[in-house]
Amino acid sequence: MAKRPSKKPSKGQQMWGGRFNASPGELMQAINVSIDFDKRLAAQDIRGSKAHSAMLAEQGIITKKDMKAIHKGLRAIEKEIADGTFPFSHDLEDIHLNIESRLKDLIGDAAGRLHTGRSRNDQVATDFRLWVRDNLDQFDAQLEKLMRALLEKAAENTDTIMPGFTHLQSAQPVTFGHHMLAYLEMFARDRARMQDCRARMNESPLGAAALAGTPYPIDRKATAKELGFARPMANSLDAVSARDFALEALSAASICATHLSRLSEEIVIWTSAQFQFIKLTDAFTTGSSIMPQKRNPDAAELIRAKVGRIMGALTSLTIVMKGLPLAYSKDMQEDKEPVFDAFDALDLGLAAMAGMVTDMQPNKERLAEAAGAAYSTATDLADWLVRKLDMPFRNAHHVTGTIVVMAEKQGVTLDALALEDMQKVEPKITKYVYSVLSPLASAKSRVSYGGTAPREVRKQVKRWQKVLDK
Repeated sequence: MAKRPSKKPSKGQQMWGGRFNASPGELMQAINVSIDFDKRLAAQDIRGSKAHSAMLAEQGIITKKDMKAIHKGLRAIEKEIADGTFPFSHDLEDIHLNIESRLKDLIGDAAGRLHTGRSRNDQVATDFRLWVRDNLDQFDAQLEKLMRALLEKAAENTDTIMPGFTHLQSAQPVTFGHHMLAYLEMFARDRARMQDCRARMNESPLGAAALAGTPYPIDRKATAKELGFARPMANSLDAVSARDFALEALSAASICATHLSRLSEEIVIWTSAQFQFIKLTDAFTTGSSIMPQKRNPDAAELIRAKVGRIMGALTSLTIVMKGLPLAYSKDMQEDKEPVFDAFDALDLGLAAMAGMVTDMQPNKERLAEAAGAAYSTATDLADWLVRKLDMPFRNAHHVTGTIVVMAEKQGVTLDALALEDMQKVEPKITKYVYSVLSPLASAKSRVSYGGTAPREVRKQVKRWQKVLDK
């Protein structure tokens, strides 16, 4: 025989009204409870409650005495959470009810006045916005640190020659500093995207209540200002139901993670025995359980893998939101876990990458050797034929290809090929052609804005130093 439901409501049900008499079933309790993950919103929830209660007192909706008691109780709860003594309870469903219930234990009936003029719908929307905003601020600081690490490495290597690649095949010589600055530009755009996202989401849902607003004479501008928002959200339905701020933050995080993954991939390749372009210390590598010679770039590999979690979070939240009518639906309880997980992964990835960039040392001798391989200055030869002999580029391309075949047969680089041999292909070639055939000469010739010439790289380093020091 099935058990009869209990007539005594749970403590959680006491919080959300007299409409229900029976306790929820175990399965309902299991699927409904969110305290295990949303307790991460505790600090934001307390900030919001302080701002809300201060506004209520200022508007004469609650007394100053009750407001002071509420603030005292919330400070005590903050300390309990910090000390690890706060009694989190599954019976109370989520962080909001846990804090409100504990507040009642501490200050009595005055705690019941805190929820005047608001709902859990606008409360959680406010808490979540505050949490995402706080983390975007953290990412901004981390991205600046990573950009500075890349800039320092670029400044140290403005004339360190390395091969530039297309299709992972040697293409043209570039400088290591130029390569570092390419990633700096990517992460600068990531930083700008997150700053744009922060500005767009910086509106307060607090005071929208369940979905329609409230009849109390609240001051939403005051709570928005107190919480650092630019303004209150202008539509109560939108305020409680919008999660595009989280989607946009996850989108920016996904793009940033993609850039982290690309740099990680290069670090994995560059540290391999086949390339030996850079070295990492023990701080960012691990060994093998059976192969004592191994130094594995595990930190880079793990960053490369975490992009999947971050992109997956974006997909997950997009699917949660795609079919929801206005305003709030319980589906939206599923908004936080993917964001928490993605932001944890990005936080770790940014910190580890900044550390690796600082730690890595380029193998200049090996980079220079590789820069001259695979006839990487062939384009420079073609350009020289165009500039000095007024040859159409397509003709110069054909002449250069023939000379490359000749060098291949002799097993020498282009700058080691005899002038007489080149003149057999094109008699007008002079000894001055050698001024562009070495990898360093090739790089130095790329003087267009944004090019790899050491002098251009030094200009970009100075520009970024000024930008980051503002």
